[in-house]
Order: sequence, then C-alpha cells, then structure tokens
Amino acid sequence: MEQPGPSDRTWSLILSGTTDVVSRSRDFARQALTAWHWLPGTGEVARETAEDVLLLVSEVVANACLHGGGPRALVLDCSAERLRIEVTDGNPAPPVRVPAHRAGDRGQPGGHGLLIVERLARDWGSEPGVDGKRVWCEVACPPGIRVPG
Repeated sequence: MEQPGPSDRTWSLILSGTTDVVSRSRDFARQALTAWHWLPGTGEVARETAEDVLLLVSEVVANACLHGGGPRALVLDCSAERLRIEVTDGNPAPPVRVPAHRAGDRGQPGGHGLLIVERLARDWGSEPGVDGKRVWCEVACPPGIRVPG
C-alpha cells in the first residue's frame, strides 16, 4: 500500500488478510495524526483529542474483529470541522450495544466498545454495504489544527 502524503485529507488502510489489525490500525492512525500535526499536539485539547482518536480506532477495529468477521479497511477522513473514522467489515448486521454486565460480572472484559465510542465521539453510526457494513464515528477537530489540503 502506498503511504498517503501529509497533505492528503483521506488516508486508507486495507486490513483484509493481515494480522495484528488493531495495532496496525492504531499505528496507521498515529502516522496520519502526526502528518496532520495533531501529534505531538500543541496543547492539552489537541493531545487529548488525538488520544481519543487512537482509542476510537482501536475500539471500532476490535469490534469488527469480534463481531463483524474481521475488518476489511480503515479510512480516516479529516476536514476543517471533523475527523471521520470508518471501518468496513463483512457482517451486514448493525452494531448493537451489549447490555451492561450484572453486578457480579463487572470484572469480565468486553461489552464496553460501543459505550466508549458513544462517550468519545460526537456522532457515530453504521451504513449497510453490498457485502457488509461501514461503522463510522466522528470527533471535532481541535482548535489550531492545520487542515489537510
């Protein structure tokens, strides 16, 4: 895959047939955020937003691994107003929040991915595709961030 340049607004990563997709996706997102000057960050808000983006990427890719039959692609699209994170997978079923664990099960991992997405993203959703779906979430661009041209 050819690496997008720093002025590219949209970065895409093909994940089908690859291993360690969560780490690979997080590293890819970190490269994009660095190219767009979100990282290392010029202020606390920019750094916190960049960390939120990395966590959101991890969550939506992990959810595609667990519930979508594996992620096919990750797309990061940055505009003046927002950064949109999109992950495609092969399962047409929309994401469903897992009910909260019972009091005795609080120590069990899992079931918190969409809750994290709902809390960190300003908006999120899913769209059916020809042979699967696209799950997306958006965060507002922090002030002072240079918009890719």
